[in-house]
Amino acid sequence: MSDKRNIFEEVDSSQKPTAIPGALARGQGRGRGFARGWLMVLFTLVVAMIVIGGLTRLTDSGLSITEWAPFSGAVPPISAADWQAEFAAYQETPEFQLQNSAMTLEEFKYIFWWEWGHRQLGRILGLIWFGGFAFMLATGRMPRGWTGRFVLVGALGGAQGALGWWMVSSGLQEGMLDVASYRLAMHLGLAFFILSLIAWYIFRLGREEADLLAARRSTDKGLKRWSNELLHLAFIQVLIGALVAGIDAGRNFPDWPLMAGGFLPPDMFVLEPFWRNFFENDGTVQFVHRIVGYILAVVAVAAIVAARRSGKIASRSALQVAGAMVLVQAVLGIVTVMNSSPLSLAIIHQLGAVVTIVLILRARFLAIYPVMQSVRGDAA
Repeated sequence: MSDKRNIFEEVDSSQKPTAIPGALARGQGRGRGFARGWLMVLFTLVVAMIVIGGLTRLTDSGLSITEWAPFSGAVPPISAADWQAEFAAYQETPEFQLQNSAMTLEEFKYIFWWEWGHRQLGRILGLIWFGGFAFMLATGRMPRGWTGRFVLVGALGGAQGALGWWMVSSGLQEGMLDVASYRLAMHLGLAFFILSLIAWYIFRLGREEADLLAARRSTDKGLKRWSNELLHLAFIQVLIGALVAGIDAGRNFPDWPLMAGGFLPPDMFVLEPFWRNFFENDGTVQFVHRIVGYILAVVAVAAIVAARRSGKIASRSALQVAGAMVLVQAVLGIVTVMNSSPLSLAIIHQLGAVVTIVLILRARFLAIYPVMQSVRGDAA
């Protein structure tokens, strides 16, 4: 039995571990700055991929390279014989035979460089992902708990390359002049998903884990619900926009708010079977794009008004900015259609979609993880 101690006797605490303020944050924060910068580079490249992919589609360049060669395809044609071989392969495609049979070699080079540049940028993106990921592993800069998330980004990037070829191969089949519009929608949809995932990770890495854990206790459920509704509708609209681009539906029916003089476009359901109209009928696809755009604009206005009731200033402002961008994007869409989707307006509209999605994600992030503020409402 141990000896009894006097209640006033000092106790030796030298063997007990001492709590170190901020130890958890420092442990989880190792390499967060590098990882965030790396993700920002990937984010920029994905945006560039989306823009160049849009230009590739709008210039009808997507079928100029007729094989998927992830490694050997990185070297472009150099000699005259190389160019003739590439051109000869393209001349075997239905697009050349049915639509571009008068194309010269010099004209072919123009569309070839768009597609090659799009694929080359994908290769560069993959190398930067691998290089940054390997560097963090080798140097111990991998943020705690983030390895699996970064692997997911890389895996989705690889899947996107395979999906891109699956899309292109549809346009090489007999009777096809373009890639299948629903495959194009899947390709663009995955690109926006990857972009959104990277953006979300950038937001998270911008604040310490301890801060996020504390902030989550103050989640504004109302703002979160509105941002979720905007996000889901905006993503659906992106997919429908890809269908519009896939069949050049944006270059028809330039009148607004009517379509060919009526609320409904002519021959909305002329294709058989019925479901094909929602993928291949230019009037139907553009009509659906317009209607979803109207719904999205109404929800955006409602979100802006509802956000005024929130006491979380940064979160409220983020949702209002996102809602305002939705309205700007709607106006851009109308102007683009009324001008029959010229290249410049079409790309600005596509970039507008990127900005809209990112701003909605930011609003959602700040609704879930509000910034601490003082009683007066100032940021803490």
